[in-house]
Amino acid sequence: MNKSRQTEYIGFIKENWKFLSFGILLACISSLGQTWFIGLFTPNIEASFGLSHSEWGSIYMIGTLLSAAVLTYTGSFLDKLSLRLYSLLVCLLLSAACAAIAVSFSIWFLILAIFMLRQTGQGLATHIAVTGMVKHFQQDRGKAVAIASIGFPAGRALLPIFVTGAIVAIGWRETYLVCSIFLLVILIPTSLFLLRGYSRSISSFNSKPNDNVVKTSTVNPQPTLKQTLQKPLIYLIIPALIAPSFFDTALSFHLLPVAELKSWPIKWVATGYTVYGVATIASSIWVGSVIDQYGSKRIFVYSLIPYLLGLMVLSTFSSPFWAWIYLGLFGLGSGLRMTIVPVVLSEFFGTTHIGSIRAFVATLGVVASALGPPILGFALDHNTSITVMTAVAISYFALSITLAFVGIQNNNLDSQP
Repeated sequence: MNKSRQTEYIGFIKENWKFLSFGILLACISSLGQTWFIGLFTPNIEASFGLSHSEWGSIYMIGTLLSAAVLTYTGSFLDKLSLRLYSLLVCLLLSAACAAIAVSFSIWFLILAIFMLRQTGQGLATHIAVTGMVKHFQQDRGKAVAIASIGFPAGRALLPIFVTGAIVAIGWRETYLVCSIFLLVILIPTSLFLLRGYSRSISSFNSKPNDNVVKTSTVNPQPTLKQTLQKPLIYLIIPALIAPSFFDTALSFHLLPVAELKSWPIKWVATGYTVYGVATIASSIWVGSVIDQYGSKRIFVYSLIPYLLGLMVLSTFSSPFWAWIYLGLFGLGSGLRMTIVPVVLSEFFGTTHIGSIRAFVATLGVVASALGPPILGFALDHNTSITVMTAVAISYFALSITLAFVGIQNNNLDSQP
C-alpha cells in the first residue's frame, strides 16, 4: 500500500475508531457460527454422536437451511431497530447458541443448536458488521468495510489455536461453554461501549455522497428487495455471489479429511490458517482503498480468480508446502470479496433497502453453505478423487465469472444516458 493510501486509512481510523472497532468485534465473534470454526469440532462431534462424514454434514445442512429460511426476515430488522438494541439481541442469542451446543445430547437438539449458531453467528453478526459499515458510510465505504472485515481473518487466524488447545485440555463441550460465558462477560459490554453515541437507527446515519452509489430521488428511487428481484442483473451475479459460500465452506468443513487425502500433515493445515488470515487482511485493506477510488463494479468479476488458482493448486500439488499456497489463495479471494460484495450491492441497488437486499443475498449464501458439507461429505464417503471434485468446482467458478461479466456489462449499457 502506498503512502497516500496509508495516510487515508490512518486519518479515517482516527476519526471513526469506535464505530470501526465495533465492526471488527462483530466480525470476529461471527467466527463462532462460521463453518471453519464448527469444523474444528467435527471429529469430536462425530465421535460423540457416532456420525459419519455425510451424516454430520447432513445435520449441519438442516440446521443451516433452517437459518437461511428466516435470515432474510431477521436481517431486515437492521433497517428498523436501533443498532445498539439489534446488536445486543444478536450477541445474547449467540451466547445462548454456544451454551445449547455444549449441552446437546440428541440429534434433534444438535440441529437446533446448529441453527442458532448459524443464524446468530454466521448470519446476523456478519450482517451487522458489514451492513452496518455500508449504511453508515458513503464516501469511505470501501475502507470502512475493509477495516471491519479484519475481524473475519483475525478470528480465523487466532481462534483455532485457542480452540484446539481448549478441546484437548477441557473437552469440546466445555470449550463451547467458555465461549458462551466470554460473550456475556466481555464481548457484550465491550460492544455496547463502542456503540455509545450510536443509539439511533443505523439508517439515519449518512456521510458525504459517493458518485458510485445509486442516487435517491423522487424520480429514480432506490429499489426495494421486490424491485431488485425483478432485475435480470441480480440473477446473473448470484452464481458469483454464492460460489465461495458453497465451495470454501465445504472444503473448510472437511478440511482435515481432504488434507488426509493430500497427505498434508495437520500442523501444515493449522499453520496455513495463519497464512489464510494474513492474505485476507492484506487483500481486504488494499481493495478497500481501490474501491473508494474506482468503484467495485470494475473489479467484482476478478475477485473469483484467486479461488480458481487455489483449486488448481489443490488438484495438482501434494507437497505440504502447497497447503499454505492453497489456503493463502483462498484467503486472498476471501479478503477481496468480503470488501467488494457489500459495496457492489450498494452501488447497484443503493443503500435505502440494503439491509433487506443484503440479507436476501446472505440467505442464498447460507443455503449454498448448507449444501456444500453434505455433498462433499458424500463424495468423500464414496472415495471420489480430489481431481474430480476440483474439476467440478473450477467449472462452476469459470461459469460464474462469465455470467457476472455479462450482467455487469449489460447493466453499464442500460445505465448510460
